[in-house]
Amino acid sequence: MPAKFRAGLVNGCVLSRGLDGCLWLHPMEEWQKLAESVAALPITSKNARSFGRFILSGAMDLKIDRAGRINLPNYLADYAGMKTKIVITGMYNRLELWAENKWKEFENKMEENSEEVAEQLSSIQTTNQTN
Repeated sequence: MPAKFRAGLVNGCVLSRGLDGCLWLHPMEEWQKLAESVAALPITSKNARSFGRFILSGAMDLKIDRAGRINLPNYLADYAGMKTKIVITGMYNRLELWAENKWKEFENKMEENSEEVAEQLSSIQTTNQTN
């Protein structure tokens, strides 16, 4: 784990499946917020139940060792396709761990579609401001 990320994880962290084929590593406080948000979703909604199962099942509490390492459980490494090299990205309230090849694919796709994505997000923001 890069040194600049370690300080936020000293009180423990949770590793889980993330979206887009990566893993999410949350500081314990942020994980609790996410878990509460997922638990507040209506259990009568099939999508809410499925999303909760996807994110929460298999989540693993972790501690960083003195050398700044964590143990990736095999089932999570398999989910993310991690074989050798891993890319770690800081995402405000979590870290994302990517198999290097998947990260490069994502990065290339975003570079090709960044203007379209930005335009769609702009329309979402405008809609949210008028509600």
